[in-house]
Amino acid sequence: MTPPLSNLAAAPHSAPVTDWAGRIAWVAGLLVFVVFVYWLMRQGWKWRGTLQGDLPELPTAPADTGEPELTLSGRYHGSTTAGQWLDRIVARGLGTRSRAELTLTDRGLDVVRPGATDFFVPAAALRGARLDKGIAGKVLTEGGLLIVTWEHGDRRIDSGFRSDRADEHPSWVEAVNRLSTTEHTTSTTEHTETEGAR
Repeated sequence: MTPPLSNLAAAPHSAPVTDWAGRIAWVAGLLVFVVFVYWLMRQGWKWRGTLQGDLPELPTAPADTGEPELTLSGRYHGSTTAGQWLDRIVARGLGTRSRAELTLTDRGLDVVRPGATDFFVPAAALRGARLDKGIAGKVLTEGGLLIVTWEHGDRRIDSGFRSDRADEHPSWVEAVNRLSTTEHTTSTTEHTETEGAR
Protein backbone atom coordinates (compact mmCIF):
# COMPACT_ATOMS: atom_id res chain seq x y z
CA MET A 1 0.00 0.00 0.00
CA THR A 2 1.39 3.44 -0.96
CA PRO A 3 2.04 5.73 2.09
CA PRO A 4 0.11 9.02 2.21
CA LEU A 5 1.79 12.08 0.65
CA SER A 6 1.76 13.81 4.04
CA ASN A 7 3.94 11.04 5.47
CA LEU A 8 6.44 11.42 2.56
CA ALA A 9 6.74 15.13 3.15
CA ALA A 10 7.39 14.56 6.82
CA ALA A 11 10.15 11.99 6.21
CA PRO A 12 13.59 13.33 7.15
CA HIS A 13 16.05 14.16 4.36
CA SER A 14 19.76 13.51 4.84
CA ALA A 15 21.95 16.66 4.52
CA PRO A 16 24.61 16.65 1.80
CA VAL A 17 27.94 15.50 3.18
CA THR A 18 30.85 17.95 2.78
CA ASP A 19 34.07 16.32 1.66
CA TRP A 20 36.33 18.27 4.03
CA ALA A 21 39.36 16.10 3.35
CA GLY A 22 39.12 16.82 -0.38
CA ARG A 23 38.68 20.56 0.15
CA ILE A 24 41.61 20.80 2.55
CA ALA A 25 43.83 18.86 0.15
CA TRP A 26 42.83 21.15 -2.72
CA VAL A 27 43.54 24.34 -0.69
CA ALA A 28 46.85 22.94 0.55
CA GLY A 29 47.87 22.06 -3.02
CA LEU A 30 46.99 25.59 -4.19
CA LEU A 31 49.05 27.15 -1.39
CA VAL A 32 52.03 24.96 -2.23
CA PHE A 33 51.76 26.02 -5.88
CA VAL A 34 51.60 29.74 -4.97
CA VAL A 35 54.61 29.42 -2.66
CA PHE A 36 56.52 27.56 -5.38
CA VAL A 37 55.80 30.27 -7.98
CA TYR A 38 56.86 32.97 -5.50
CA TRP A 39 60.06 31.04 -4.76
CA LEU A 40 60.82 30.77 -8.50
CA MET A 41 60.29 34.51 -8.94
CA ARG A 42 62.55 35.28 -5.99
CA GLN A 43 65.27 32.98 -7.33
CA GLY A 44 65.01 34.65 -10.74
CA TRP A 45 65.33 38.06 -9.09
CA LYS A 46 68.44 36.94 -7.15
CA TRP A 47 69.96 35.39 -10.28
CA ARG A 48 69.41 38.60 -12.23
CA GLY A 49 71.09 40.52 -9.42
CA THR A 50 74.07 38.14 -9.59
CA LEU A 51 74.39 38.63 -13.35
CA GLN A 52 74.40 42.40 -12.80
CA GLY A 53 76.98 42.21 -10.01
CA ASP A 54 79.48 44.20 -12.10
CA LEU A 55 77.34 47.33 -11.69
CA PRO A 56 79.36 49.75 -9.51
CA GLU A 57 78.01 51.18 -6.27
CA LEU A 58 75.53 53.97 -6.90
CA PRO A 59 76.98 57.48 -6.50
CA THR A 60 75.77 59.50 -3.54
CA ALA A 61 74.95 63.18 -3.52
CA PRO A 62 77.79 65.61 -2.76
CA ALA A 63 77.61 67.76 0.35
CA ASP A 64 76.60 70.72 -1.81
CA THR A 65 74.31 69.72 -4.68
CA GLY A 66 73.80 73.29 -5.84
CA GLU A 67 70.71 75.44 -6.21
CA PRO A 68 67.57 73.40 -7.07
CA GLU A 69 66.22 74.05 -10.55
CA LEU A 70 63.31 71.61 -10.32
CA THR A 71 61.87 69.36 -7.62
CA LEU A 72 59.42 66.49 -7.94
CA SER A 73 57.51 64.23 -5.54
CA GLY A 74 56.24 60.94 -6.88
CA ARG A 75 57.20 57.33 -7.39
CA TYR A 76 60.24 55.49 -8.69
CA HIS A 77 59.08 52.57 -10.86
CA GLY A 78 62.40 50.91 -11.66
CA SER A 79 65.33 50.92 -14.06
CA THR A 80 66.16 48.97 -17.19
CA THR A 81 68.94 48.76 -19.74
CA ALA A 82 68.44 51.85 -21.93
CA GLY A 83 66.21 51.16 -24.90
CA GLN A 84 65.15 47.74 -23.56
CA TRP A 85 62.11 48.43 -21.40
CA LEU A 86 61.75 44.81 -20.23
CA ASP A 87 65.40 44.26 -19.24
CA ARG A 88 65.01 45.18 -15.58
CA ILE A 89 68.06 46.16 -13.52
CA VAL A 90 67.79 44.93 -9.92
CA ALA A 91 71.40 45.30 -8.70
CA ARG A 92 72.30 48.00 -6.13
CA GLY A 93 68.65 48.39 -5.14
CA LEU A 94 67.57 49.77 -8.52
CA GLY A 95 64.87 47.12 -8.75
CA THR A 96 63.05 48.35 -5.64
CA ARG A 97 59.97 50.46 -6.31
CA SER A 98 59.44 53.27 -3.87
CA ARG A 99 58.35 56.79 -3.23
CA ALA A 100 60.87 59.29 -4.57
CA GLU A 101 61.85 62.92 -4.14
CA LEU A 102 63.80 64.27 -7.13
CA THR A 103 65.90 67.43 -7.20
CA LEU A 104 67.59 68.66 -10.36
CA THR A 105 70.50 71.12 -10.10
CA ASP A 106 73.35 72.12 -12.38
CA ARG A 107 75.39 69.37 -10.69
CA GLY A 108 73.01 66.54 -11.43
CA LEU A 109 69.92 64.63 -10.35
CA ASP A 110 69.46 63.75 -6.68
CA VAL A 111 67.05 60.84 -6.08
CA VAL A 112 65.94 60.38 -2.47
CA ARG A 113 63.93 57.21 -1.83
CA PRO A 114 62.41 56.63 1.62
CA GLY A 115 62.86 52.96 2.52
CA ALA A 116 65.20 52.29 -0.42
CA THR A 117 68.68 53.24 -1.63
CA ASP A 118 69.16 56.91 -2.55
CA PHE A 119 71.35 57.74 -5.52
CA PHE A 120 72.77 60.71 -7.38
CA VAL A 121 73.27 61.06 -11.13
CA PRO A 122 76.05 63.57 -11.89
CA ALA A 123 75.24 66.03 -14.66
CA ALA A 124 78.05 64.55 -16.78
CA ALA A 125 76.33 61.14 -16.62
CA LEU A 126 72.91 62.37 -17.78
CA ARG A 127 72.06 61.37 -21.35
CA GLY A 128 68.58 62.81 -21.70
CA ALA A 129 64.94 62.37 -20.74
CA ARG A 130 61.68 61.55 -22.47
CA LEU A 131 58.04 60.73 -21.81
CA ASP A 132 56.96 57.12 -22.22
CA LYS A 133 54.15 54.80 -21.17
CA GLY A 134 55.98 51.83 -19.70
CA ILE A 135 58.98 50.32 -18.01
CA ALA A 136 59.47 46.73 -16.81
CA GLY A 137 56.46 45.73 -14.74
CA LYS A 138 54.64 49.06 -15.09
CA VAL A 139 52.51 50.30 -17.97
CA LEU A 140 50.62 53.60 -17.85
CA THR A 141 48.91 55.87 -20.32
CA GLU A 142 50.99 57.44 -23.07
CA GLY A 143 53.37 59.98 -21.54
CA GLY A 144 52.59 58.81 -18.01
CA LEU A 145 56.22 58.07 -17.16
CA LEU A 146 59.24 60.32 -17.00
CA ILE A 147 62.22 58.29 -18.26
CA VAL A 148 65.68 59.63 -17.39
CA THR A 149 68.60 58.07 -19.28
CA TRP A 150 72.01 58.05 -17.62
CA GLU A 151 75.32 56.22 -17.64
CA HIS A 152 76.80 54.29 -14.75
CA GLY A 153 79.93 52.20 -15.16
CA ASP A 154 79.70 50.76 -18.66
CA ARG A 155 75.90 50.66 -18.67
CA ARG A 156 73.39 53.09 -20.07
CA ILE A 157 70.29 53.03 -17.86
CA ASP A 158 66.67 54.16 -18.20
CA SER A 159 65.03 55.03 -14.87
CA GLY A 160 61.27 55.54 -14.69
CA PHE A 161 59.55 58.09 -12.46
CA ARG A 162 55.98 59.31 -12.15
CA SER A 163 55.23 62.64 -10.53
CA ASP A 164 52.24 63.08 -8.27
CA ARG A 165 51.41 65.85 -10.76
CA ALA A 166 51.91 64.49 -14.27
CA ASP A 167 51.79 67.98 -15.79
CA GLU A 168 55.32 68.49 -14.39
CA HIS A 169 56.82 65.86 -16.70
CA PRO A 170 57.38 68.03 -19.82
CA SER A 171 59.36 70.66 -17.89
CA TRP A 172 61.56 67.89 -16.50
CA VAL A 173 62.22 66.48 -19.96
CA GLU A 174 63.22 69.91 -21.21
CA ALA A 175 65.47 70.68 -18.23
CA VAL A 176 67.25 67.29 -18.18
CA ASN A 177 67.83 67.38 -21.93
CA ARG A 178 69.20 70.91 -21.72
CA LEU A 179 71.56 69.96 -18.85
CA SER A 180 72.76 66.76 -20.50
CA THR A 181 73.41 68.54 -23.81
CA THR A 182 75.35 71.31 -22.06
CA GLU A 183 77.45 68.83 -20.09
CA HIS A 184 78.14 66.68 -23.16
CA THR A 185 79.23 69.72 -25.18
CA THR A 186 81.48 70.91 -22.37
CA SER A 187 83.07 67.46 -21.93
CA THR A 188 83.68 67.12 -25.67
CA THR A 189 85.29 70.58 -25.85
CA GLU A 190 87.56 69.85 -22.87
CA HIS A 191 88.58 66.51 -24.35
CA THR A 192 89.38 68.10 -27.73
CA GLU A 193 91.44 70.84 -26.08
CA THR A 194 93.36 68.27 -24.03
CA GLU A 195 94.12 66.16 -27.09
CA GLY A 196 95.26 69.23 -29.02
CA ALA A 197 97.66 70.26 -26.26
CA ARG A 198 99.53 66.95 -26.39
